[in-house]
Amino acid sequence: MLICGVDEAGRGPLAGAVFAAAVILDATQPIAGLADSKMLSAKRRDQLAIDIRGHALAYCVAFADVTEIDTINILQATLLAMKRAVEGLSDASEHKPDEVLVDGLHVPKIKYKSRAIVEGDRLVQEISAASILAKTARDVEMVMLHERYPQYGFAKHKGYGTAEHIRALKEHGPCPLHRQSFAPLRTMMAQATLNLTASPINNPT
Repeated sequence: MLICGVDEAGRGPLAGAVFAAAVILDATQPIAGLADSKMLSAKRRDQLAIDIRGHALAYCVAFADVTEIDTINILQATLLAMKRAVEGLSDASEHKPDEVLVDGLHVPKIKYKSRAIVEGDRLVQEISAASILAKTARDVEMVMLHERYPQYGFAKHKGYGTAEHIRALKEHGPCPLHRQSFAPLRTMMAQATLNLTASPINNPT
């Protein structure tokens, strides 16, 4: 029986896309050390990502971008990224899953039998593998985007709402990578609009 594990990375950050991965592991080539990506060091995640890509029967990484997040909300964008990952895996491989196991409470609309598993990234190796691929792929993307917008420090905090990131937002305002629908950004934009409205108008005399 082929199990496809699915997980996401990047639901919580204030900037950047949300990523998802789908993985079918090869039972004949077990990968030691698989775990929830959040419990692993960056170095260990990177090594395991190489092992997963080298030994899995099939895998696919996909994402939903910031515009999609702001348009359909983060939950729906996450499910969309998951759907893309599963469909991409099916398109790219002759291996078709008998069941898709998804970390969390929700499952995307896909053609395969599927179910959600709370803390699945800790309990199911296929989901652990998916969490590692999604996390490492997103981290690489944020490091690359740091080159375009170095003032925000994306390479360090990966878009999460750290104190450093909030300070940079207050100083520079949001960039196209920021999720305008998220509360901290909405508050900042509303305050900026309020300040602009309240500013005195200098009419020539």
